[in-house]
Amino acid sequence: MPAFVCQRCGHCCFGRGGIVLTARDVERLADHLGLSERELLDLHTEEVGGRVRLRVDKDLACVFYNPDISGCGVHPARPDVCRAWPFFHGNLIDEDSWRMTQEYCPGVRPEAGFEAFAREGREHLRREGVQQETDASAPSALRPAPDPVGNPSEES
Repeated sequence: MPAFVCQRCGHCCFGRGGIVLTARDVERLADHLGLSERELLDLHTEEVGGRVRLRVDKDLACVFYNPDISGCGVHPARPDVCRAWPFFHGNLIDEDSWRMTQEYCPGVRPEAGFEAFAREGREHLRREGVQQETDASAPSALRPAPDPVGNPSEES
């Protein structure tokens, strides 16, 4: 049984300040949209506290949220922090954080259990090619979550 099945509720597309971009995200989004990196930054981002983040509209929806599909309008090029959701660092290493995520995200399946969620999450991050960041300017949600000692990797 999967530990997470996206319900396309759009909850993760709303809120101020959550989508901090890495240089890799800027490059991928600009390429996808046919813009220069400078154009992407000028049109769709803002800098706060030395970090570049996606803008939100008056309803606090991500600038790329598409209500017609209840989801991401740039899904193939979405930022790594979006690719990672709900498998953020804290949710993979802390069972209480995982429980709190269930209150927000209806796709997290508590019956699968925390260990299965963490295993599935590490595999999801590898499969999605999410670049886990150690750079202090990158989103902390993308810090590497170590595989538990004694558990073999699920990579084949």
